[in-house]
Amino acid sequence: MSNNFYKDEYMPKINRIGKMTGYVGVILAFLPAVALAVVYGLLPKPAALLTAFVSGASAFGVLWFVEPISYFPVVGPAGTYMAFLSGNISNMRIPCASMAQVAADVEPGTEKGSVIATIGMAVSIIINTSVLTVGAILGTSVLEMLPASVISALNYLLPALFGALIVQFGIKMKKHSLVMVVIAIVLYTAIGMGVFNWLPGASNWLGTMGCVFLSIAIGLATLKNTAKKEA
Repeated sequence: MSNNFYKDEYMPKINRIGKMTGYVGVILAFLPAVALAVVYGLLPKPAALLTAFVSGASAFGVLWFVEPISYFPVVGPAGTYMAFLSGNISNMRIPCASMAQVAADVEPGTEKGSVIATIGMAVSIIINTSVLTVGAILGTSVLEMLPASVISALNYLLPALFGALIVQFGIKMKKHSLVMVVIAIVLYTAIGMGVFNWLPGASNWLGTMGCVFLSIAIGLATLKNTAKKEA
């Protein structure tokens, strides 16, 4: 891919379209609440709004910063716009983007990797929307037709998916992946034992944030050591 085309034509269009669709998404997200307030006069009390915001921020506020940082190297600028507008990021968009990069034999964090991730996510969004539409129309009738064993097996889809991704990327970065698996086990064990209960909502965000930033730190340290050896 031409660097000039990517930087001079592709990225400006992506930023313009991404911002525009993002603003539209925000407006549509608040539209039901605005309609209830304007049409029916249903306005929550300021104290209730503040309480709800504080509750949500204490539980998920850290993810507002951690998720964009951790996902951006995989999906790139266009993928970031698409992911946070469409949702289902960790359980669908990231895996689809990652497997598309593996299939196309491109590296995450590169211009080619960003474009391939965008294509993979676009396909996942189309399929996801189609399946959700069918599911919304048919309701629970389909699930009721499935055996109980099949329904219980669906709970293992996400762990199996992430396990496959760990193996796929672990082959390329064996030492880094092994170290991070050990760190993740230790960190989540400590969280489960209540070591970090003194941090508000630690069980919701500390594991993800700790693994992401420790992985970044280890990666940077490894890169510096490699650069020194090569010099």
